[in-house]
Amino acid sequence: MYNTAKKQLWFGELRTSKGNTIVVHDNQLPDAATGRIYLYNTDRNTIVEYVEDIVKVNLYDLDEAGVKAAEAKFGAAWEEARTQFMTKHQTRVELNNVKEAAPVRKAKPEVEPEVESESMGADFDDDWADDFDD
Repeated sequence: MYNTAKKQLWFGELRTSKGNTIVVHDNQLPDAATGRIYLYNTDRNTIVEYVEDIVKVNLYDLDEAGVKAAEAKFGAAWEEARTQFMTKHQTRVELNNVKEAAPVRKAKPEVEPEVESESMGADFDDDWADDFDD
């Protein structure tokens, strides 16, 4: 049965109603979300995130000959998929660590309020009255 505690790289078989496929679990991949697990799916040629409780009961160990055959047949494709996955995952990690602090704002210079002189206010009132004739 599925047990990755002993091995860094586990080759096994995922048995589903749609058919059986060889999968690879790598303990060095980043942790998936809680309750999920990453497996390399040889039919899809990519690393897929599965719900662990659902998929775990459908995973079976390969015998030694099956493991050797799987490593020989899928080893290079697995390495390529792992490299791509790690590159994408590292980019996500770096984006998640971006500081969300806003840039430091420069202080605005204070503008002194304009002071109206009495003569200026009187002229303004006169001009204002001229614009609105009844």
